[in-house]
This record gives sequence, structure tokens and C-alpha cells, in this order.
Amino acid sequence: MRRLRNVKIVATLGPASNDYDMIRALTEAGANVFRLNMSHGEHGEIRERHAMIRKVETDLGRPIAILADLQGPKLRVGKFAEDSYDLEVGAKFRLDLDAALGDMNRVQLPHPEIFAALEVGSNLLVNDGKIRLQVEDCGKDYANCVVTVGGAISNRKGVNVPDVVLPLAALSEKDLKDLEFVCELGVDWLALSFVQRPEDVIQARELAKGRAFILSKIEKPSAVTDFDAILAVSDGIMVARGDLGVELPVHAVPPIQKRLIRKCRAAAKPVIVATQMLESMIESPMPTRAEVSDVATAIYEGADAIMLSAESAAGDFPIEAVTTMNNVAMEVENDPVYLDVMDASRAGKKQTIADAIVSAAREIAETTDIKAIVCYSESGTTAALTARERPHVPIIAMTSRDRTARKLCLYWGMHCMVTGEVDRFKMAVVNAARAARTFGFATETDNIVVTAGVPFNQPGSTNILRVAPCDERLIFNTDPE
Repeated sequence: MRRLRNVKIVATLGPASNDYDMIRALTEAGANVFRLNMSHGEHGEIRERHAMIRKVETDLGRPIAILADLQGPKLRVGKFAEDSYDLEVGAKFRLDLDAALGDMNRVQLPHPEIFAALEVGSNLLVNDGKIRLQVEDCGKDYANCVVTVGGAISNRKGVNVPDVVLPLAALSEKDLKDLEFVCELGVDWLALSFVQRPEDVIQARELAKGRAFILSKIEKPSAVTDFDAILAVSDGIMVARGDLGVELPVHAVPPIQKRLIRKCRAAAKPVIVATQMLESMIESPMPTRAEVSDVATAIYEGADAIMLSAESAAGDFPIEAVTTMNNVAMEVENDPVYLDVMDASRAGKKQTIADAIVSAAREIAETTDIKAIVCYSESGTTAALTARERPHVPIIAMTSRDRTARKLCLYWGMHCMVTGEVDRFKMAVVNAARAARTFGFATETDNIVVTAGVPFNQPGSTNILRVAPCDERLIFNTDPE
């Protein structure tokens, strides 16, 4: 069960990682969470991958989280009469609803919602921002633009509209079907694309009906602007740097990443840093130095998880990519500077009994010879608060709920274990001591900190902290019933 690092690794499954042996190998190499990309693969394929993950989970005796990533609405231009046309800077170009094949002067944009939101001066980015158009005149079914950044335009290229909040639902018809499918299938996390406002998250939560936790992908400028409200209604966040780097100046993304990570940590909600982390490893067994530095930076900033996309889904070296992330994480987390950064960025305000308990657990663990903090957590809230503290010792999360254990696989530092229900604190301490010994966190001569809520099995009731020996004979001899 034990990992020698705290940051979690999310690996996307795809053609390169589509069988039991590969999924197991990726888990053993370090993957904690598997991402099912709903943009690719039919429901039958997704069902098979889900079943293989659950079999690996059973065979290894280790909780594994499954994240289903919804596609979101895709905005694209129509088709052209020829393969492609070169748009030159200063040229005029029209977007409209006419389905006729496009040419060097115009093309269909089959999204009336975009025209409804555009204003003179708005920018449209085509083909991942390689082409930039600025609106000079627009109406309910057209936009006359000038090319400010030229390039080749061709069939069905994507369109980004960074300057306005589009009157589009975050969930397309495809997303609605996919959401119901994966929730019935039993995924743990649901990643919501194209989030612009908190209402988008609320809609997804209502549709999920408590069957999955909601993770909001931040990839729109409007989501950055309204981030605090979006975070408040989300269970977790993904900093999706791909579209974010298209719709915003690329130099704006690093400070946004840092700021969002800090806000997520203060809220005790997990945050994933995603997109192009080890992009070169799609084709190479070795990453570039810049990529290693990028991964390390996300870890130094306190991210809960780092994500592989095409590297593990379609690349030639998926196991090597996971192994590289694992090795970088261990190296960073063994750096004394990393501990200093985590300590310096710790949230200071404590408001609840649970806040005080986990803060005290961390302080005790760091000022005495404590080997681990063990949290009994039914809903996962206390474990999440403990992760927010970024303690210098391992965290073991013990719960009677598979759902909670899988949820916590995405949180920094969590070693998750499903245990039977207990009704006495003494037995909770005994189980914690056994787990710490069994999985190599401590020996019989060591001490651990145990946090729990009495009465047991009631979410949100954490109210007790105990420094306990790992020798259960001492627990039975000294603890009252």
C-alpha cells in the first residue's frame, strides 16, 4: 500500500494502455488514479477499462480511483471546398451560419450561441490559437473579422472564444449521456469540461445525484475570474493548461497555476495539474529537462496530483512516463526546500474542532518521534483536512467505505485502507497500529497519532486524538474500554 511520495499520479487510459497487464503495471509503477477520456472510446470500451481497473484493485488490494473526463461542447468551423487555405494578416474573413463549403473568404461556424455573445473587438482563436481573428462587425448569424495572426485553416478546426462568457451549457447532449453512463458504471470522480460559471458545476452535481464527486476543469478565462465561486461548489479542481494556454497569454498560465493550487489547498480540495507534462515521452523513453522541471514545479507548488494524458494513453512508453513522474516526485519531496515551502504555505485559519484536531496531530507528529498519522474518516473530510496540513510523516486514511477510500486516492499524501466498522476507540487504535506495522510505516517500538470521531461511523464527527504505541499489547493493557 505504501508509496514513497505524497503527490498522486493520474494516468489516462487509451490504446497504449488497454489491457489488464498494462493497467496493473502502471499501478505498480506509481499510478493512483486512472482517467477515462470520454472524448475517445465507445461505452463498451469504457466499460471494459473500468472492469479491468477494478480487477487490478482487487488483485493488488489497493484502492484505485477512476476519473471520467467529459468531453464538453466542441466548437468547430465547418468544411472547406479545398483541403486548406492560408489566411494572411490583415485579410478579411467571415464566419456565418451558411452551410455552403468555405473558401479563403468565409466558412460556416455552426454555433449561433457564439454570434449571440460576440461584440466588436472580440477575438476568435482557430486551431489551438494558431489563427487569431478579431471581430469588426457582427450580428445574430455572422461575424466579419480581420486576421490578426495568420496561418492555414482547414476542415473542422476548433474555435476558442476567450473574451466572452458563451451562452452554452457545460454539458452537451453527448455529455449528458456519458454522465449517466459512467455514474451508473461506478466511477469515483467526474471531470467537467468547459466550466464557465458555478452554475455549470451545480447542474452536473444535480445530475450525478451523489454517485460521483465533481471535479471542475479550469480552462476558460471566465473560470479563472470566477474561480472562488466555482471552487466552493466543486469537490476538486483540474488546472487544464491546454485550452487555458490557448485562451490566455501563455506567460499568464504559470502564476494562475500557482494561485489556483494555493486556493485549493486552503479549501482542503484536491487539485490536479494537467496537460503536456511529459509530452516528449509519447515518442521518447526520456523526457526533456524542461518537462522534468515543469513536473517538479507543480510538486513544489503543492499540487495534490499530476497527470499524464497522451503519454500513457497513446504513447510508446506509458510505464516509463509513470516511472519518471514517480522518480521526480520522490526526488523533489526529499529536498528540504520542499518541506520549507509546504510549511510556509500552510493555511493559518482554523475554524472547527476537526481543524484543530488535525493541526494538533501534525504538530505532535513533527515535534516528537511519530511515524504516521492515522485518520478514521467515513466521509473523507478529516483526511482531507490532514492532507491540507502537509505533515512531514505519512498519512493513513482508514474507512469502512470503498467510496471514501477511492475518493481519497486523489488527495496529497493519502495511503487509503478499507477496514471494518468499529464501535470502540480502543479497537480503532488497535487497527491503526496493525495497519502501520503491516504496511511498513512503523514497528512495534514506534508511536503513531490516531484521530477519530466518537461516536463512530458518523461523518463529520472527528473529536479525538491519541498518541498510541504500535505494540497492541500496550494498548490493551493501558487503554480503558
